[in-house]
Amino acid sequence: MFDQFDPADDKMVQVIDNNGKVISKELMPKLSDEEILKLYKDMLFVRTLDQMIVSYQRQGRVYTYPPNYGQEAIGVAAGAVLRHEDWLVPAFRELGAWLAKGVTMREVFMFNMGFEEGTKFAGANHMLPSSVPIASQLLHASGIGYAINYQKKDEVVMAFVGDGGTSEGDFHEALNFAGVWKAPVIFVVQNNQYAISVPVKMQTASVNMAIKSKAYGINGIKVDGNDIFAMLTVFRYAHDYVRTEKQPVLIEAVTYRKGAHTTSDDPTKYRTTDEEKEWDLKDPLRRMKLFLEKKELWSDDKEKKLVDEYEKEIDRQFIETEQTVQYPLEDAIRFTYAEMPQDLRDQQIEHEKFLQWKNARK
Repeated sequence: MFDQFDPADDKMVQVIDNNGKVISKELMPKLSDEEILKLYKDMLFVRTLDQMIVSYQRQGRVYTYPPNYGQEAIGVAAGAVLRHEDWLVPAFRELGAWLAKGVTMREVFMFNMGFEEGTKFAGANHMLPSSVPIASQLLHASGIGYAINYQKKDEVVMAFVGDGGTSEGDFHEALNFAGVWKAPVIFVVQNNQYAISVPVKMQTASVNMAIKSKAYGINGIKVDGNDIFAMLTVFRYAHDYVRTEKQPVLIEAVTYRKGAHTTSDDPTKYRTTDEEKEWDLKDPLRRMKLFLEKKELWSDDKEKKLVDEYEKEIDRQFIETEQTVQYPLEDAIRFTYAEMPQDLRDQQIEHEKFLQWKNARK
């Protein structure tokens, strides 16, 4: 597959077109109807959860949040391939993979409410916390890959970064180390066209992101990140290759961030409505829904009923988290020093006085 889709030729793996029609039968992953439906339902759940978290943020109930809107196929496909013993090294826009690895909605909510406990990921084996410093997590992924080889374990690392992360030195250092060490790492670049407001054309003069693999002596491949079947096929192939050959791989998943970079961002300032409409036709859920309808596996009525169930359960768990999780005031300041200095004590006293005044006014 790496030879067939050489990134130097700027070829892209694609299985279905924008209308849900299969255009590469030989690349269609072997799936039962039940498995296909699960992929769509997982993407639909991620989108529903994602949109509701944005709504909670607008209500002032969580802090800044990075939406996954439009990129659901990548995370869900990754989650379908990752095994319990594999490592997930996330950035912050792979919600589908998080949930598949074992992260709970409660943990997602807690993290975005500002609670450190939200990154414990107690049920997610071999998963690192979300990384906000861009691309720094990739070096950890290479290190884990080195350790896997050293300990002779049957494990694979999957690490994520955005297109803007390819302009960071950490990205190139990580790929260089992984190539030299022959580390079993799948590096995934979610090329969603913008690093906040900076377009891809300002990130690189390369023909694509996948071609950067050649500088480090590893294989790279470009795939339609809004095609769930293409993503699944490539992830399966890369996972098997990395396991058996003990060699890293760079995957460029071409997608589009339909929402804001974070809830602090306004994408209307730097992209056009025409561009957004063009990418709407490539929406991963729209395309798979059209595929399912052609096979008479799905309908609007089924979707409406399922989304309603999703919304009720998400809201139930969010309210439960709100009501049961508390953050002691002193925890916000007591972990900076072994012994709290007087200036921080004074700040704590002042803030306690403010809270007493605020509560008295209710």
